[in-house]
Amino acid sequence: MRLDADAKERIRRSYYLDQKSMRQIAREEGYSRPTIEKAITNQFHNPYRLTRPKASPIFGPYQARVEALLRENDHLPRKQRYTIHRIFEVIQTEGYQGSESRIRQYVAARKASTQMPEVFLPLEFEPGQDAQVDWGEAVATIDGQKRAVQFFVMHLCYSRRTFAACFPSQNQESFFWAHIQAFRHFGGVPHRISYDNLATAVKLVLDKTKKRGRARQEARAFTSFRGYYLFESHFCQVAKGNEKGGVEGSVGYTRRNLMVPLPTATSFEDLNQQILERCLQEDARVVARETQTIGEAWEKERSQLLPLPPSDYECCDMVTVRLNPYSQAKSRNQPVFGARQTRAPHGDPESLSFYR
Repeated sequence: MRLDADAKERIRRSYYLDQKSMRQIAREEGYSRPTIEKAITNQFHNPYRLTRPKASPIFGPYQARVEALLRENDHLPRKQRYTIHRIFEVIQTEGYQGSESRIRQYVAARKASTQMPEVFLPLEFEPGQDAQVDWGEAVATIDGQKRAVQFFVMHLCYSRRTFAACFPSQNQESFFWAHIQAFRHFGGVPHRISYDNLATAVKLVLDKTKKRGRARQEARAFTSFRGYYLFESHFCQVAKGNEKGGVEGSVGYTRRNLMVPLPTATSFEDLNQQILERCLQEDARVVARETQTIGEAWEKERSQLLPLPPSDYECCDMVTVRLNPYSQAKSRNQPVFGARQTRAPHGDPESLSFYR
């Protein structure tokens, strides 16, 4: 008979503290002597162990062959290795009559016994110190047409306040403009912002062979932008998205909650206004394992952020071109939205600085 925790405690107290015999305890508790003995010796917690491996008459003769194919994977290109299904097909041609799931079970047990799982610790952040940035992709209907959009997310690590905005592409002008709007949304600038290896911020990953370094050569424009707002950049290790798990979760949350059902807007400006309103509504939400709302935590965090500069950074791509004899200018076959006229030094032809 299986004992619950209370009955087991009573039996052990009666035997070890009250010095009662097992016969007396069995009579008082109404359990058999073997059950009383197991409770006294604490045998209920001893796990069952096989004395010898179970017989595997169908898979057993092919286990060595499967093991050889798995070892061969270590020397094959990553994208051309034996999958479980392919292994099943190979040994099936050699006479195997079992199921594919048995091979899958063996491979899983082998992996669990040879590879140590990664262990992560939850992080705690001080108010105003850290934020994380990432991009995601979603679908929206803009001006009557369904299209893919790229959405930017910045996530404050302490309060969990999030800013999101959509763009046609992940270009550098959009990247900088989204930062500025996020800083306005937060009422200040985080002291440090974490990124993965975005092309808009990172020009070169140094020490690629080590795969564990954080040394980066930043893009010149990003260095200028960061120096203007005085925040520190922090880059995750290659293929280590868990280092910015807050924004990784926020990207998925934004897609599932702020963009479902599919948003409909007349323009990107209209779409971003809708998303901003949804972001503001999130201030009333209480995150799991927290006692205060996002808005209440942000009120505590806002005073710890770096102050905004007097004016915004110019999020534009400035290209200097020269006029031809017909007073015409061409800039990389790109549309020109504005121009600033300047006089070239030393009597050179007049030049124009265009902004895209």
